[in-house]
Amino acid sequence: MTYIDATLLDATEWFCQRFQRLTGRTNVWLAFQLTNLSVVMYFVWAGLYFLTSDLVTRVFLGLFCGGLLYLLTQTIFRDSIDIHESNAYRRVAKGLRNPRRLRDAMLRFSFLTLCIMLWYPVFFAYVRLRLHIVLLTYSLVVLTTIVLYLLACDPLPPCAGKVKEWVLRPLRQRAAARIVMLRHPSA
Repeated sequence: MTYIDATLLDATEWFCQRFQRLTGRTNVWLAFQLTNLSVVMYFVWAGLYFLTSDLVTRVFLGLFCGGLLYLLTQTIFRDSIDIHESNAYRRVAKGLRNPRRLRDAMLRFSFLTLCIMLWYPVFFAYVRLRLHIVLLTYSLVVLTTIVLYLLACDPLPPCAGKVKEWVLRPLRQRAAARIVMLRHPSA
């Protein structure tokens, strides 16, 4: 399992660094966005379940989701993404590797094992038993696994994204052409 984890971690880091060269966004930003996606998916599911349940379940679900939202604001959403990115940049500038590579290894192993072992039971429960909830549960496990791998990667030093430059270059050229046309209308 160690070799599979190391290979996946290296592939994820390669992807994240390629993504950063293209967009200027780090693996920390990407992990934060996927965390937001999983939180939104969970609360949408809870909201839909809330609409179809009885009063006692609604009260319990409301209290649980309220408590969960409070905990999220105290933990995950407490610090801005800029703080986490600047810490990662500082660590990389000192030549240090990400401590999460080793510290979170057992957690990554566990979630990777869940992803591998649960795909067929989830597929069976969805196709044969028509249990749609298993897709949400499995997708949250997969998203958590991806986030764990993203957070264990080291970003490149800060850089501007190539995509932004590709988009802005024609706009700048048009603006320069307009300025020339305004200064020299006969040209």
